[in-house]
Amino acid sequence: MEKLLLHSCCGPCSSACIERLLNETQYHITVFYYNPNIYPEEEYIHRKNEQIRLIKELNNDRVDFLDCDYEAGEFNKIAQGFENEKEGGARCSRCFVLRLNNTALVAKENGFNAFATTLTVSPHKNAKLITEIGLGLSEKYGITYLPYDFKKKEGFKRSIVLSKEYNLYRQNYCGCKYSMHD
Repeated sequence: MEKLLLHSCCGPCSSACIERLLNETQYHITVFYYNPNIYPEEEYIHRKNEQIRLIKELNNDRVDFLDCDYEAGEFNKIAQGFENEKEGGARCSRCFVLRLNNTALVAKENGFNAFATTLTVSPHKNAKLITEIGLGLSEKYGITYLPYDFKKKEGFKRSIVLSKEYNLYRQNYCGCKYSMHD
């Protein structure tokens, strides 16, 4: 079975994405929790624990979890000079590149066949931009990027339903300290 590394920003967003991938593909999915943008660290840990809980509750032998270190310093470096950007601006684009680049590298280095991200499920995220970044990294590293726009086919609405079903914590901001106020 081919292996997919699925970058996830949180359990609620990943819920509908995992469901769709399980139904539409034959991949073995490893959910990759790499989010150095999340602030504060307690929020990062809370979101990560919700992601782990969701995967355990799914109880599907085609879904695993891969954690990474909390690297807030990496996000702070790419956000420097872009602190006053509005949500969805250049700071966010740089954050997408940071997270997707690391996902592509980990996928390549660990023998995955493809990578994808749950970021496109949000109606607040630019799926076209995220796809362009993913496809560029696919070419750079020689690994397939799955260009799913998970918000299509009512994906975001489905994530809300699944979040209620699994009693998942839904945060009220994207994650970084700058988005807390937007």
